[in-house]
Amino acid sequence: MKETIGTAKVAESARNLVDDARELLAATADVAEGKVIEARRRLAATMEKGKDAWQAVQKSAASGAKATDQAIREHPYHSIGIAFAVGLIVGLLARRRE
Repeated sequence: MKETIGTAKVAESARNLVDDARELLAATADVAEGKVIEARRRLAATMEKGKDAWQAVQKSAASGAKATDQAIREHPYHSIGIAFAVGLIVGLLARRRE
């Protein structure tokens, strides 16, 4: 069975990556070689793009959660029926695997 990675683990890994990248940028701040300067510039640009992408993902997830909450509140019985059907299908599939 494949191991799934939760959002908390992904967020922690992303934070660790950003922290390591910041440490690398700080450690190479006094190096004036052309290749190092270019690599530092690309790393800083990539970190900024990653930050923007992460914010977009968070915004998208939040709006999806709000839309789901609104749909459930507007159609509670439909939501219960759908949840029951999905649970039934997952249960049947899980039972079939055993």
